Amino acid sequence: MQKTLKRYFSIFVLPTLIAFSFAFIIPFVMGVYLSFCEFKTITNATFVGFENYIKIFADKDFINAFLFTIRFAVVSIATINLFAFALALALTRRIKGTNLFRTVFFMPNLIGGIILGYIWQQMINAILLRYETTLVANANYGFWGLIILMNWQLIGYMMIIYIAGLQNVPTELMEAAQIDGATGWQTLLKVKIPMVMPSITICLFLTVSNSFKLFDQNLALTAGAPSKKTAMLALDIYNTFYGRSGYEGVGQAKAVLFFIVVAVIALSQLVLTRRREVEQ
Repeated sequence: MQKTLKRYFSIFVLPTLIAFSFAFIIPFVMGVYLSFCEFKTITNATFVGFENYIKIFADKDFINAFLFTIRFAVVSIATINLFAFALALALTRRIKGTNLFRTVFFMPNLIGGIILGYIWQQMINAILLRYETTLVANANYGFWGLIILMNWQLIGYMMIIYIAGLQNVPTELMEAAQIDGATGWQTLLKVKIPMVMPSITICLFLTVSNSFKLFDQNLALTAGAPSKKTAMLALDIYNTFYGRSGYEGVGQAKAVLFFIVVAVIALSQLVLTRRREVEQ
């Protein structure tokens, strides 16, 4: 059987490899090349070297978007994972109706980002109008609005992953901890958390990547207002590429730099958390 699989391996892989090349590898390579060019379309690109990358660091909007994204990512990653883990702990206890609660908490993840953005924009503005202000009147309102939206959308999804991890904790370990007289807090820190490190790795990776790549919700909720102070990196790249004539190359360079930043951060997180898995 193994010999047969090895013999026909290339035949079965080839269609997927071709599709992957056309959908990802070729556009990615072309995108990297175009980041070093000045162009209107890909057929009239003129090579300009590192000029586009130099313009990036002279762009105050990009610097502001980068700092805003970092700030948003730190807060959203921490809050989403803490609340999701707390809910998972609560819903793995033998309480009636836990399946219903799991479904209810997971449902927001099924709603599209654009729709969520407009829904939360209306709800938050309805509250803020009582105080004669709006979501885009102050950058702090926009920041916390995005945090609330992101938490509401992703907590249920991360909760499901944590529940799967908690349910796989061996009952023998839990019983041994009880026999040894461990408190609930000690059991959590010394048994449950170490045993769910694979789930923590997955949830951290998903929240890191989603927080940095956030676009739909940012566009719908604030569109970067006021004065682009709440624009995140993805939205800034979009505005540069499609909103500024002659800056297509700069927008492409921002996209390449954005990819590198997200890849480095996400891979670093994976390496660090997987080391914890091995240690355990």
